Amino acid sequence: MNAIAPLIIAATGIPALCFAAWSGRPGTAHARGLGLRWALIALCLFIGAIGVYLAGDNRNIIYGVVIALVVAVNALGVSLVLHLRREGNTGVPKK
Repeated sequence: MNAIAPLIIAATGIPALCFAAWSGRPGTAHARGLGLRWALIALCLFIGAIGVYLAGDNRNIIYGVVIALVVAVNALGVSLVLHLRREGNTGVPKK
């Protein structure tokens, strides 16, 4: 029963990993940046799932892992949105 939450967290990382593979296909620097950010989001989710699993029944550790997971994924989400606002190859933000 203690493995259900980590499995759900890990399962949410699988679509992010698929987006990473799909968005990095064109091979441009912009596409590689998108793929990297999606892969890092998936990695954070997988590491968070491992942390929740290893925490066992200790709620304080689980809360800490979940808070760190939320902060990391949201920071990477902001980085992803800022990267999407940049022009394709120039790296200059759009106006």
